[in-house]
Amino acid sequence: MDDINLHYRFLNWRRRIREIREVRAVRYRERLKRMLRDGDVLRYHGNSDEVGCFVAARPLSRRNRYYEVTIIDTGVRGMIAVGLVPQFYKLDHQPGWLPHSVAFHADDGKLYNGNTVGQQFGPKCCRGDKIGCGISTDLEDGQLTVFFTKNGKEVGSVEIPASPDALYPAVGMHSLGEEVLLDLNAEWGTEEDDGQMIVDSHEEDWGRLHDVKVTGTLLEYVGKGKSIVDVGLAQARRPLNTRFHYYELEITDAGEKCYIALGLARRPLMFADDGKLFQGSGVGDPFGPRCFEGDIMGCGIMFPRDYSLDGGDDVDDWDLEVFPKPSEVQNELYASNEDEEDEGEDLEGRKVMVFFTRNGKVVGRREVALPVGGLYPTIGMMSTGEKVRVDLHPLSG
Repeated sequence: MDDINLHYRFLNWRRRIREIREVRAVRYRERLKRMLRDGDVLRYHGNSDEVGCFVAARPLSRRNRYYEVTIIDTGVRGMIAVGLVPQFYKLDHQPGWLPHSVAFHADDGKLYNGNTVGQQFGPKCCRGDKIGCGISTDLEDGQLTVFFTKNGKEVGSVEIPASPDALYPAVGMHSLGEEVLLDLNAEWGTEEDDGQMIVDSHEEDWGRLHDVKVTGTLLEYVGKGKSIVDVGLAQARRPLNTRFHYYELEITDAGEKCYIALGLARRPLMFADDGKLFQGSGVGDPFGPRCFEGDIMGCGIMFPRDYSLDGGDDVDDWDLEVFPKPSEVQNELYASNEDEEDEGEDLEGRKVMVFFTRNGKVVGRREVALPVGGLYPTIGMMSTGEKVRVDLHPLSG
């Protein structure tokens, strides 16, 4: 009977993941008109009589609250706008012209806040200038603070009514030859006396980091990438639990060889480069399809219905001070077997089902014994240029 119940629960989770992926396929889709996008470069593709507009696929949020645009070419008139708009903003209007949108315009240095008439706000911008736009995560009296920067220095800010609808990065253009470089992963902080910038890197989400750089939700491999000892690892600060039992990563850059893995420490790990499952061994078993740039890989745990955390405490109530701060550690990917053998039976716990997904579809599952302390989301990378965007709580909210 338990096997039957587990089977039906597994089918329900597969349907749930598929539904979420279908919703996201519609929700997270960039929109553009009279523009061409080539990688991170946006070019105006109109006749100068009509506005071109780009709206990013994902809105700004607490985890990703800032973006930047570098002007490559001002074209004929330099009518480039950088700002925030609702998801389904009319693409034949410059950002800032319509209600619930705000933008800084490079050609006249004016701020357009839901109106076709702008107010003097900052300096004009030209070729080579970098314009940034971000939001404050602290809401006061129902107002949201939107700020703009030029070449790393804040130009000014404006308060707009907070809306339940998210605000999306948007770029507008209006003359031939205009071209910009888009950086949706840019970070913004405050400058210290020594000139160094403190970046809101979200490293607090990660308990262990080795040869991996954290920038918001983006993880980037920064190791040598020459041999097996150069594996970069990122391990989440908290284990999966009955509330947050699943996480995902999107391969934003496959790097040289796409040696990207996700799994649960201490094991198993699913590798993107060959689709094999590594469970306590350096040799993987055939498990699923290979993954490539743009693919979304997921890993989760199906807990038994009667499972509860030791002591009955919810993970959100745990004292954060008991977790170590993020730090660099030695590569323990191949040392874990020996450690577990020394600890023996103390690591054995209840059986749980670990499952993996690719683009919303379950590719396989394995039953494992849950170690004391739980299983932590763990990501590995091993070739130059690899980047992934991680969502540790994709099923929440």
